[in-house]
Amino acid sequence: MSETTGNFDPVAPREAGALRISLRTAAIMLAFTVVFTALMAGIYGVTAPLVAASAEKEKLALIGEVLPSALYDNALLDDWIEVPPLRDLGLTDATRLYRARKNGGPAGLVFEAAAADGYSGRIGLLLAVQASGDLLAVRVTGHRETPGLGDYIEPKKDKNKARPWITQFDKLSLAAVTPERWRVKKDGGRFDQRAGATISARAVTGASGRALAWATNNRERLFAAPSGRKFE
Repeated sequence: MSETTGNFDPVAPREAGALRISLRTAAIMLAFTVVFTALMAGIYGVTAPLVAASAEKEKLALIGEVLPSALYDNALLDDWIEVPPLRDLGLTDATRLYRARKNGGPAGLVFEAAAADGYSGRIGLLLAVQASGDLLAVRVTGHRETPGLGDYIEPKKDKNKARPWITQFDKLSLAAVTPERWRVKKDGGRFDQRAGATISARAVTGASGRALAWATNNRERLFAAPSGRKFE
């Protein structure tokens, strides 16, 4: 009896099996990725308009704190220009300035400013200035002032609910209060401050005065600039 010999390799079937499993796993993962991507794209397509609408609503709500909707009839968020970082506004990044119009004519400007000299650092502001040059209102959009002491610059945290501190700027203009008077009384200016928290009031008052002066001096150019462009 002769012994039968050949080239059969017992390892080869195992490698082939492993390859088939790898290919099957890869196909499953690819199918899962395609389905998941399509699902996420579908969800985004449905939710994106809702998210955008929510963001627009929140922005208009914030703007509404300084600019009553009755004062304009244009699509406010569509009528904007880009404001570069400006020392007069205390800005370190470009922001958008929105232009309110009524019956086609200029009504007001809504824009951001900042005070870098708050007690605990930067204080963000939002201002609305009428075409006439009157400062409609100022609101604090962000700060780190001491709770219970310097945070009265924010109306919601001001204990005087009948007349919050920051409302003393409402309806004022440079004609009524000259630039050198945009200081707290402790510094010889026009505006009140709270005992023990003068730094916060000083910072907001000075920044508001500088921002009003900038808007007043540039209002014709700001209203005339092409929408969606950078203000030069």
